Amino acid sequence: MHLPVKVLSVVIGLALALAGCTHDGFGSVDGHFATFKVPPPHATTVTVCHAYGCQRQTKFKFTETDIAQLAAIMTQWRTPADTAEDERRGVAYAIGWMETRVGDVIGTKADRPGMDFEGNGDPTQQDCVDESTNTTSYMTVLATAGLLKHHVVGVPFAKDNYLHGAAGWTHWTAILIEKPGNQRWAVDSWIYANGENPAIVKAEQWYIATLDRLPAATH
Repeated sequence: MHLPVKVLSVVIGLALALAGCTHDGFGSVDGHFATFKVPPPHATTVTVCHAYGCQRQTKFKFTETDIAQLAAIMTQWRTPADTAEDERRGVAYAIGWMETRVGDVIGTKADRPGMDFEGNGDPTQQDCVDESTNTTSYMTVLATAGLLKHHVVGVPFAKDNYLHGAAGWTHWTAILIEKPGNQRWAVDSWIYANGENPAIVKAEQWYIATLDRLPAATH
């Protein structure tokens, strides 16, 4: 049976829509934490997810000295113009520093970039759910410390595109929202090894299509 061209185009469009989807998270940051059964950050204490899918959770408290170091990092990358772009660069370096600080204590310093099947259940490894949840916690600590002027912490969200096979599996990222205008920025630590700066790109342009086309880390 041959379908009319108009009907065929609708079928193809529906197939593409189903193959490539955006999942807008769980309504709120607290909703994200509740869904994955992770305590939200409290002051400078976070619950760090690891072992994939937040199977393992370890509390970590950033000290006053840590917060002072983070403030210095954020200031280091602020130009006289004090722009939102400056702040995002500072956030990238701050997240890299926080990952290193935490990883040295809880054992995730050996976290490999991306994901592999051998990492599931390994407490040294983190998948995109772990990374997006942790990055959201770390950015919340920055916000609580008064280190975010041009952004607020957004709700993590996910995209998938099964037309790419395994490379198109559902992938989560943390989100920063720029003020004013509410531009969303994906803050993705998953694609690099522990302690490397995350990639920060516009959310609508973000997606991990293949490992050969990763967004660049923000420097």
